[in-house]
Order: sequence, then C-alpha cells, then structure tokens
Amino acid sequence: MGKRKRGSAADDVLRRQEAQHPNVVAGHVVIPQKRWYRQRAHANPPPSPAEMDWSVHYPAYFTPEGATSDKRVEFADIGCGFGGLLMRLAPLYPDTLMLGMEIRTQVTQYVHDKIHALRLAHKQAKERGAVDPEPEPDAAADAAPPAASDEPLTEDAEEKAQNERLVRDAGSVPGGYQNVSVIRANAMKFLPNFFERGQLSKLFFLFPDPHFKTRKHKARIISPTLLAEYAYIIRPGGIVYTITDVRDLHEWMVRHLEAFPLFKRIPDDDPLLKDDPCVDAVTYSTEEGRKVERNAGDKFFAAFVRVADP
Repeated sequence: MGKRKRGSAADDVLRRQEAQHPNVVAGHVVIPQKRWYRQRAHANPPPSPAEMDWSVHYPAYFTPEGATSDKRVEFADIGCGFGGLLMRLAPLYPDTLMLGMEIRTQVTQYVHDKIHALRLAHKQAKERGAVDPEPEPDAAADAAPPAASDEPLTEDAEEKAQNERLVRDAGSVPGGYQNVSVIRANAMKFLPNFFERGQLSKLFFLFPDPHFKTRKHKARIISPTLLAEYAYIIRPGGIVYTITDVRDLHEWMVRHLEAFPLFKRIPDDDPLLKDDPCVDAVTYSTEEGRKVERNAGDKFFAAFVRVADP
C-alpha cells in the first residue's frame, strides 16, 4: 500500500465529523471531537519574544509582513488541554489576546482545529445574518449537561452537545474567537522565549499533572525555579490561578507560591475574586473540571497576585 498523504488523516476526521455532526446554522462548519485526537502542530520556540511571528495565530491583529501592533498576548493557559478555558474566556475578553500552551501534539492540533472552526462559523453566521441575540455568559451551564433526558450524557455525547452550542452561538460571540490561539510548546522550558518581562496579566494552571511519585515532584509545573520565570513574565498586579482535584498537589502549589516573595495569596472571599469572571471559568469550563463534576469529586482553588518588585 502506498504511503498516505499527510493531510488524508485530517480529511478523514472532517468527513466523519460532517457525517455525525452537521450544523444547520453555519453550513458544514464542524468542531472536531477529542476521540479522533489521541496523543501534530509543533512550533519551535523563538530565540526571543521579539522574533515570534504572531500573525499565524492572530491574523486579525497582526500581518505576516511584520507590521508592528500594539496588541500583545496577556492571558496564558499553561497546559491548556482541550481548550475549554480559552473558549469560555474568548467572548468575555474579546479585546484581549490569550494563548493556550500544550505539550501534547494531537491535543494541540485539536484545539487549533476547534478555534478555526469557530472563527469560520462566526464569519459564515455574520455573512448569512444568522446571528442570535448575544447569549448571557453562564459558566455553570458549561459544567452541566442539558437536562433533556433522565439519562446522564456520556462524555462523548456531552462534548458533542457543547460543540453544537458553540457553533450555533458563534455568530454572536464578540471578536469571533480571533483573540484566542494555541501553540505546542514545553512551557517548563521556553516561557521566556515567548513572553517579555511583565507581559502577562493572567496565568492559569488548571488541573496540572500531579506527578504523584515523590521522585517525580520535581516535574510539577509549580516549583521554586519555575516560579521565578512566572514572576518574570507576569506584571505586578497580575493574577496566577490554580485549581486541581488532588489535595496534595493543591497544598504543594499553595506552599510554594506562598513561600515565593513575589506572589501573595488572594483570600477566597476577597472582592477581587468575587467579581472576577475568570474564577467561574476556571472552576467549570475545562474538560478536566467537568470530569470531576461527573465523578462528584472535589476541586481545590487558589489565586495569587504578583506583588511589586522590592
């Protein structure tokens, strides 16, 4: 058998998705499903942030000719998984550029394809005038499956229903998902290659790998060495959000962040968090978070503000 062309696998995915999930609002725009992406979108890190070509990620804001733009990425979701947080925050902050960073190749490709599908759905809905009134943001609704049946939805069926809703409502999303993107990168090694000093205003660590074995704790995403890098790329007043369903990991992250002089924990009842839409998004919008909900598990949340340099 001859070697298949590189794009044939993606074409197969598209054909299967179109057959299973037609969208009446935006033609054949279809968000892929995770089951076709089990463990390609690789990007070598730039030598410095100034040499990063953002035009391939945010074409509505940057040109490939290298024209300067005042826009910079401000939110970074480290280990973004299947992009649930990005999709939730995109309409809440339509003028803010946000980036998901993920090390798994096919997971990155899934998020990339999902973003492009939603951009296309938004464009087609606008062109056809098929724009519903702007829906009210409801993060809790993202966490719970539709209550149309007494039978609980499977993970796959829940994902399909959520994707259908995203495509259906894409035309009314401010910014049309042009403000979100994803990149495959090892954030534990290359964050300063992508972001300048004090560039970010929000940094997210949602349900990171707990690395249960003691000898693997050094591989955890929160560590004294890495905290110095996080403090470098996030501006004073910026916020670091953490959440996990593993109590030991939560206590580890809190202990190390509290011990680092440039971060201070924000009390859970602080008005800064009470009025912050990111808190609900962090809690309810990710695939891992919904899995915890289905299993009636616990979630442990903590947020930290970047204090001014001494």
